[in-house]
Amino acid sequence: MNTIHNEHCIDVCNSLLRGEISAIETYTQAIEKFRGEPEVAMLENIRREHIASANRLRENVHEMGAAASTDSGAWGTWAKAVQGAAKLMGDTMALKALCEGEEHGEKSYRKALDDEGVMLSCKEMIRTELLPRQIRHIGIIRGLAKAQ
Repeated sequence: MNTIHNEHCIDVCNSLLRGEISAIETYTQAIEKFRGEPEVAMLENIRREHIASANRLRENVHEMGAAASTDSGAWGTWAKAVQGAAKLMGDTMALKALCEGEEHGEKSYRKALDDEGVMLSCKEMIRTELLPRQIRHIGIIRGLAKAQ
């Protein structure tokens, strides 16, 4: 394997991992907002799936011989601020912020699939595991938002 491509693939996977960590943090905030409401069970399930995706990306980065990102970085800081503000504005805004985060994640996964520097094994993981979860989350959050 070309070391430069491997380094690039590691960078892409760590970026995706930071997005998943951000999603976990954001869903933790949202679950607090919806505590006691019927939406909580679905939000907790989505959070668990983001944890599974983050763990899968961590394993992948370690398999490539690198250290995995441990925090959400700048995207996480921004996402937490948006979700925090949305929490103050009401359920609809909180769900809209979650949906926008999920859509951003979907775009990030699709961009990785189109990236020639991302290894085929990583693309397979994205295509079969991570992206389908992301798409499912968007549908769930949109459904919750319509029910508001």
